[in-house]
Amino acid sequence: MVHFHRILLPQQKKPDLEQQGSFKLHSWNKIMSYDYYLSIRNHRSNTGYLRLLLLFSMFSFILLFSPRLFFSSFYTLENQEENWPAPCSNMQNSAICCDRTALRTDVCFMRGDVRTDSSSNSFFLVSGNSSNIDEKIRPYTRKWETSVMSTIDELHLKMVSPQSMPSKKCDVVHNVPAVVFSTGGYTGNVYHEFNDGIIPLYITSQKFNGEVVFVMLEYHDWWMTKYGYVVSRLSNYPAIDFSNDKRTHCFSEVIVGLRIHDELAIDPAKMDDHKTIRDFRNLLDEAYKPRIRGIIKEEAEKPRRVQKAQRPSNTQNQLGIEKPKLVIISRNGSRKIENEGRLVKLAKEVGFNVEILRPKRSTELEKIYMHLNSSDVMVGVHGAAMTHFLFMRPGSVFIQVVPLGTDWAAETYYGEPAVKLGLRYINYKILPKESSLYEEYKKDDPVLRDPDSINAKGWQYTKKVYLDGQNVKLDLVRFRKRLIRAYQYILRRRQQENIMS
Repeated sequence: MVHFHRILLPQQKKPDLEQQGSFKLHSWNKIMSYDYYLSIRNHRSNTGYLRLLLLFSMFSFILLFSPRLFFSSFYTLENQEENWPAPCSNMQNSAICCDRTALRTDVCFMRGDVRTDSSSNSFFLVSGNSSNIDEKIRPYTRKWETSVMSTIDELHLKMVSPQSMPSKKCDVVHNVPAVVFSTGGYTGNVYHEFNDGIIPLYITSQKFNGEVVFVMLEYHDWWMTKYGYVVSRLSNYPAIDFSNDKRTHCFSEVIVGLRIHDELAIDPAKMDDHKTIRDFRNLLDEAYKPRIRGIIKEEAEKPRRVQKAQRPSNTQNQLGIEKPKLVIISRNGSRKIENEGRLVKLAKEVGFNVEILRPKRSTELEKIYMHLNSSDVMVGVHGAAMTHFLFMRPGSVFIQVVPLGTDWAAETYYGEPAVKLGLRYINYKILPKESSLYEEYKKDDPVLRDPDSINAKGWQYTKKVYLDGQNVKLDLVRFRKRLIRAYQYILRRRQQENIMS
């Protein structure tokens, strides 16, 4: 599942984006509520009303003639950064510079004679400059979450004189830059692996066109096995296991930390070559092709009896038109679809060729990619597995079932990013009676009536009640409308593609 700690941990010092967004929405709703307006009006005198009218007139004048003045307080840090030179953009040689202005991550740069020392978790910049510089950084993209950041190895970036480095001769000299990052933190959750790691790695390193070396903290063999095809498309060189490689590696340029833009997204305005999330998906396509060819070959070599059992049936309708393919991402634990069998039957009645995908941690990403890349529609309940929308072709349909208490997260983490990828996004917000919680709580209980009030109590309540304690039983009459909408959309798109071709 996606970790919502940053929404619901008030003890954290740094404000997080989700808390701010939730607070602004709550405040705006409160200001615009009729009851709130009456409570103010009843305590105002006529004189006060005239004063309010005068202030409103002045406000309107300012808004009309100086909109930029009024809205300046609402500019985000990102917008401010775009109006000023980016930190470290004019960095000189033999220097260390750290950009700590972003809310999500710190990134440091080193240029000159840079040498590694894994025994002290350090990168040394050997320079005649006697400046006593010792920058500290944990190269992971969730810097506002102190709990997880405390588990990330801290690196020291030091400027030292040549006399203090007699024993640190270069064992390996690299003629390309290095990018240093951690595969720790929430690694093991597919959402965080893509959002906090793979996409930021692409953002930071793709400009080098493979001429870059990755230096990895908390190196995991399974991580390299899982993402090796993607890593090989970003770097032409073997990755370095920093903690276990005791050799002194020397570089002329090192980037420590990864850039991150938004949830499962890439902002082209912040990319040197205006790359988008679609470019990232194209990289996945190229990375997975070799393995997918192997999978297809393996399937072809299986006994015919096995192939026949696995081959989907009814792939064409009566008109001879190939049926759109719909893939259901099935859950076995919490938030599973209790009437999944009936859903499959309904989807077939609408006209889809239906396939159920049950991804496990051991399932190859290439296999999941192969199934979703060839599908027209993906259906699933909100959760980390929805990250696989990245494997859908732009123009496909993503239907996300939104359980109680997960509205904001479902839209922010998956709905909005899916639209940026070019998918047709359809959300299905369940009614209380479609939740298993409907049988556990009274009909007027806040758990059913006001999920926001439960979420406001903290992450532990959200996790216990809505994420771990809830299944869904779809109202198939309601859901049928979404399926028909998706089916008609796919057919129209095919017709348009045929006309264009």
